[in-house]
Amino acid sequence: MLAESYHDWWSLAGVDVLVGEAPAGWLDVPAANDAAAKPKASPIAGPEPAPLPAALQRPEAPAEAGAKGPVALPDAWDEFQSWLASNPDVPGSQWDARRVLPVGNAGAPLMLLTAWPEIDDQRDGALFTGPAGQLLDAMLGAVGATRGDCYLASLAITRPPGGRIDERDAAELDRLLWHHLRLARPGRLLLIGSDIVRMAAKLQLADARGKLLDINQDGGKLEAVAVAHPAMLLARPAQKAAAWDSLKLFNRGR
Repeated sequence: MLAESYHDWWSLAGVDVLVGEAPAGWLDVPAANDAAAKPKASPIAGPEPAPLPAALQRPEAPAEAGAKGPVALPDAWDEFQSWLASNPDVPGSQWDARRVLPVGNAGAPLMLLTAWPEIDDQRDGALFTGPAGQLLDAMLGAVGATRGDCYLASLAITRPPGGRIDERDAAELDRLLWHHLRLARPGRLLLIGSDIVRMAAKLQLADARGKLLDINQDGGKLEAVAVAHPAMLLARPAQKAAAWDSLKLFNRGR
């Protein structure tokens, strides 16, 4: 009676014929998925295919180059100037093919230092060009100096996009800054622009205005003052008074 009931159930389910000649081993444990369980190669398999010619083989991915060490900075003044002019590894030379190089000699009584060229400077290939340069000349004249008396330089010899740099570039330029100052050996230092004031004096420009700053250099003190960039002074004439207050500090003791 039970067997007949099973038969009727399968018939209602639509199963009325066998689906295979051999019984299925529903309870058998499958073979392990390892090399021993894999089928052996057919004894009539053909020979291994020949390797592709070298020109058609996929090249191996090149090993990643190790991180570069610090760039070697020349210790001689003339070599340093030539290095700034042509070496591809100069920090701050990567943003433009046109380099804006320093002008003047080591040991100048006054060094004018800015962070990087302005857009007009980059175009003209010289620092402090156009109306900003004319204003700078007037500022120097107010303290009895001319460009010919000074060493003019920018820390980076090209302008970064948007006038901003990341932490890695800042670290490389910081190392270049102190090396450059050591070789230049100026009598005094005029920091021009908020970026170079922050790098060299570790101050915001607003906190450095009207103060005589001491920049540590090779164990000694380098006297410095800070002013806004002449281009900024042209855009914001109200800041000229603060720049004049800073410049007057150079006249003390004369």
